[in-house]
Amino acid sequence: MMDRSNIEKIAHSPEDRVLLAKLWDKINAGIRRNIPANTCFLSPRELEMARYLFGDEPGLTAFGGYGDAERKMLCYLPDYLEADSLYEEDGPLVCLRASYFEGDDLSHRDFLGALMGAGIGRETVGDICVGKGSCDFFVTAEIAPYVLQNFISAGRTKLRLSRIPLCQAQIPEPEVKEIKDTLASLRLDSVISSGFRIGRSLAAQYVTAGKAAVDGLPCEKPDKPVTEGAKISVRGLGKIKLQSVNGQTKKGRVSVTIHRYI
Repeated sequence: MMDRSNIEKIAHSPEDRVLLAKLWDKINAGIRRNIPANTCFLSPRELEMARYLFGDEPGLTAFGGYGDAERKMLCYLPDYLEADSLYEEDGPLVCLRASYFEGDDLSHRDFLGALMGAGIGRETVGDICVGKGSCDFFVTAEIAPYVLQNFISAGRTKLRLSRIPLCQAQIPEPEVKEIKDTLASLRLDSVISSGFRIGRSLAAQYVTAGKAAVDGLPCEKPDKPVTEGAKISVRGLGKIKLQSVNGQTKKGRVSVTIHRYI
């Protein structure tokens, strides 16, 4: 059940409180008026906080332009609209393609820095998908005209921008290293230890120091159980995913497959 007073329980900082209050105002206005509404782009952690705030409210969906997007909007759709409406031309987000000389090897950091340098707020930008000679990235529909006019270069590399349908976005496959292992249990420190090939005591130190997050939410408990499909990020180490839990071995250990993002 939606309750605005939950903001105080969910927020971990003044910045969290400000963000959650803005999200509440936008989504609640849409629900009251029974019209579509959406937030800005949210990080996985911010999205999890929003989900706690709004609970199981009907009509809410997370949308980032494609299925496995990392940064997503929280969208409210009245019952007279289908989820497919998010992909239409008048939807809440737009995909832009920046084409450039293929010999210039640009990275995600290059594009993000250039966007911020052009005065474009981080909350208006979703995932940035860099390829060879082009980069497809997602922005809010409101900011798209400004980006098309003002985002003309990344460093010394000139960019040619165009809007493309969401269905034509080129999403690169993430590079992963597959790790097969057996664990005593599915504790967070055990999974981190296996995924990053470090000792479990060191993995536990990362967790208790506040450097770990599970599906975007910070976690400081090394013994937290990790479920299949969970994504774990550790500041200073990178990101892993508990891809599959494959049952118990004859010795009673848990067989797992972990993907480490390269």
